[in-house]
Amino acid sequence: MSKDPYELLGVKRNATQKEIQSAFRKLAKKLHPDLNPGDKSAEAKFKDISGAYEVLSDEEKRARFDRGEIDITGAEQASRNFYRDYASTSGPGEPYHNGRGFADFGDADDIFASFFSRRASGGSGSPFRTPGRDRHFSMEIDFLDAVKGAKTQVKLPEGPTLEVQIPPGTRDGQTLRLRGKGEPGFGGGPAGDALIDISVRPHRFFVRDGDDIRLDLPITLREAVLGGKVRVTTPSGPVDLALPPNSSSGKVLRIKGKGVPRGNAGVGDVYVTLKIVLPDHPDEELASFMKGWASGTTQNPRKGMEG
Repeated sequence: MSKDPYELLGVKRNATQKEIQSAFRKLAKKLHPDLNPGDKSAEAKFKDISGAYEVLSDEEKRARFDRGEIDITGAEQASRNFYRDYASTSGPGEPYHNGRGFADFGDADDIFASFFSRRASGGSGSPFRTPGRDRHFSMEIDFLDAVKGAKTQVKLPEGPTLEVQIPPGTRDGQTLRLRGKGEPGFGGGPAGDALIDISVRPHRFFVRDGDDIRLDLPITLREAVLGGKVRVTTPSGPVDLALPPNSSSGKVLRIKGKGVPRGNAGVGDVYVTLKIVLPDHPDEELASFMKGWASGTTQNPRKGMEG
């Protein structure tokens, strides 16, 4: 979306109010949602030109925009009532009771003008009422917060913050939608939504694989040969894993139900890949044993890879 209301309406920066009104009227007749039912692209463009017209049709807001004091969203501007300039404030009960206020938008047989005249006269025609634009934000979160869920905040450009609930199982690249936290609607329409694009920071040893978690688990040579219980860290806490005797590096063991939550479909698993790690410094006793271990000389773990 262009950030310049002049570009959105296709007018020059020195355009008169009549030229701005004429440009908006022409675009609105083509893009109004009631003339394009189900066309999301037309609806989005209509919101954009409505926001642009709101700024440029008000001389004070236009001047503030030209001076760089506000942007096209007009975060600090007053209530969106740009169409008051074209409506009568006389009449009982409602400031826009007189349908003649929209006469400038066309003749009586003009379909766009009829939307407003029917609304102003209390008829069942479509009101000039559209939802506010959605607002887009980006947020980086920790790996475990994405897996287990968390509460956090996103700070808005204007200063306030939004409370954000990170659902368990949130994925990298996923977009969270906060209903009604976007820009205010026009003519009493509902507010838009806040769309938050999530980026998940990598973990130092967990790797996500769909709804499963994978990690390499270092084990000693003794543990590999004799087996036993080893402590394994998972996203939901540590567990004791039964290590079978004679476990080679690369062997994969599964810890069921300790992976990523799937909503109502349960929880993924953790897959542990064993990695035999020798002592940091040479061990004379181990070296002596290996020299005397006759059967160790007959093993060929690379059989099948030769040639």
